This record gives sequence, C-alpha cells and structure tokens, in this order.
Amino acid sequence: MKQTITEKILGGKAGELIDREIDLIMCHDVTTPPALKMLKKKGIKKVWEPDKIVVTPDHFVPNKDIKSAELAKELNDWAEEQGIKHHYKLGCHGVCHAILPEQGHIKPGMVVVGADSHTCTYGALGCFSTGIGSTDCAFVLATGKLWFKIPETIRFNITGKLKLKTTAKDVILFIIKQVGVDGAQYKAMEFGGEIIKRMSEEEKLTICNMAIEAGAKNGIIETEEYFSDKDCVYEKSYNFDISDLEPMVAYPHLPSNGKPISEAKKDNIKIDQAFIGSCTNGRYSDLKQAADILKGKKVNCRTIVIPATTDIYKKCLKEGLIEIFVNAGCVFSTPTCGPCLGGHMGVLAKGEKCVSTSNRNFIGRMGHPESEVYLASPIIVAYSALSGRIVGI
Repeated sequence: MKQTITEKILGGKAGELIDREIDLIMCHDVTTPPALKMLKKKGIKKVWEPDKIVVTPDHFVPNKDIKSAELAKELNDWAEEQGIKHHYKLGCHGVCHAILPEQGHIKPGMVVVGADSHTCTYGALGCFSTGIGSTDCAFVLATGKLWFKIPETIRFNITGKLKLKTTAKDVILFIIKQVGVDGAQYKAMEFGGEIIKRMSEEEKLTICNMAIEAGAKNGIIETEEYFSDKDCVYEKSYNFDISDLEPMVAYPHLPSNGKPISEAKKDNIKIDQAFIGSCTNGRYSDLKQAADILKGKKVNCRTIVIPATTDIYKKCLKEGLIEIFVNAGCVFSTPTCGPCLGGHMGVLAKGEKCVSTSNRNFIGRMGHPESEVYLASPIIVAYSALSGRIVGI
C-alpha cells in the first residue's frame, strides 16, 4: 500500500482510528498543571516513562504574578518528584517549540505530542507532531498512549526561487492566505518542492509552526529516512511557483489576511510596538537578520527582542547581537513566550498597534481587545521598528 509520510509514521490509512504509543511529550507551565490535577484526582502517582517527557516553563517567565508563580511551582515540583531528566528549569529554559529541536529531542519518525497547539512545529524534522489538550496530556502521562484519527494529507509543492529578503515566514503566510484558516482542517500539511528542500532546519521549523493556523492536525516535511511514496494518495495538492513573492504582512485579525509589503507600505500604518521573538521566529538566524538591519541605527517605536532559548541568548551575547539591539534602543529579554499571547513582557494597550514575528493576530491576542497585531518576518519587523510604520526594504 502506497502511503504518505504521516500514514507511515502513524501506521495506518487516512481515516482510520488507531491507538498509538507516544515517543515524546512536551509539558509547559500553562497546560500541564491542569493535567496534573486530573492525575491526582485519579490517584495516579507515577508517570509512564520519565525519560520521554520534556518539561520547561516558558509562557510566563519569569513569573509575572502569584497565579503564574503557582503554576510554575506546581510544574517544577512535579518534575523533580517524578525524576524527569529533561527538565529545563529557569536559567536553562526556553520556548518549548524551540528548545526541543535545539536540544536534540526530536528525531524523524517519532510521534510527539504536547498540550500546546504549535506542537506541530516539530514536523519540520520528519516526525508526526501535534497539539493536544490537558485531558489528553494527563492520559499520555499516565499510559504513554493516545488515540488518533489518521488525517488525510494535503501536499504543498513550493517551487521557484525566493526574492532577496523574502523568507520562510513569508512563504507560510502566503500559503495560509491561499487556503484560509480552516483550509486544512484536521489535515496533514505536507510541504515539499525545491524551495522547501533548500531551506535551513530553522526555516523549516517556521513553516511547520504555522500549520495550525490553517487548521491542520500536523505539518510535516520529508527527510531522507521518512518520505511519502511516489504514488501515494493525497486529498489535494497545491503547486505554487513563488518566484515573485514579496515579503508578506498579515493584517488583523487573522493569519490568513496577508498582503504584500508593497501594498502594506501604501497603507502607512503607524505602529506602537515591534516584537521579534516567539516559537515562530525567535531563533538565532531570525535575530541575526534583525540585528543586521538595526546595527548602528535607532528604533522609532517600542521594540522588544526575545531569544527563544537560553542557548540562543548566550549566542547573541557572544556574537554581539545583544549590544546591537540595546544600542538601537530595543528591550532585550530572557526567553519567554510572553508578548505572543498577551501575557507578559509587552502587553498592548487599547488602540495600540504591533508588528510581530509571532504566529497569531486574533482579537486581543497580545493585549487589549481593541489593539491590533500585524504578522511579518524579522526583516520586515526590524525595518518597521526603525521607521515607526510598517515598511519594506
């Protein structure tokens, strides 16, 4: 039977219901504590396999208030009690979807889950990876298994040659614009073609990170070991030659509301905040792109830069990027999700506008429900920070 890569990894045919052993589960400070309460209520005192659990606080780091402090304490105490080896405590922490690939926890062919919607990120490395809720998280922690309906696969062939300054973020914003926020509902988004093949690992992670913004169950990119059979059956295939693709800006309040930068520039959008970071674009290569633009210049709006992991922070320090950002007038923070979810380190006030490298721009996503979020690449955010308005190259 010819199979897609997602069918191969899960071990069945699209549409089938299966019970599958889990190779790895990610746990963070927001969604894991509710799962722990469920385990306690059921009298379950031990997890199924401590070495298959990765724990890191990341959403409210450092703790922003009493409630977040209690969540962090509950997560930390539980991880220590269970003897969880891969526990990235404060000081060696990071945004979950950046730290797991960085630290070598993700391998092709794995089945990975996490109680966070952007767990689809890891599919960039050739595994099946998807977000789950706290109830399913509790079940996996107790049993090491979970049921799935194997998703149909939509294939995206991305060809051509990217223009200078057009990035992986622009590619995925373009794709989401074409299919809409529900265009891949409970589907596997399989990305391929010459442009995807030429991308770095970090760029591929950006692509798969936003698969959920089209409603996908998972995003996935083939590797040498794991790939779809030549004559496998896709539910649908898209072929995009994006040689003429400009950098994109997703307007409020949907990631699918993308416009080319030339059009956005004409709208003369004044911004109050620029944010460079998140699990989408907080890796070293993202920060280096921004630093190269900001070096020797001054920003013209509130600009927040957050590396995704402690190791990225240290590399920024070693390579002089922190000095560049601070000299440009930016705020440089410890790793945290913070501003992305409107939780910490950069919440927006009523009427404020932010251009952000993050993945969502829903109403109230970064703060007040009457604020606005525009999504773009680190390059566009950096240029916009200098101008104080959304601008291009």
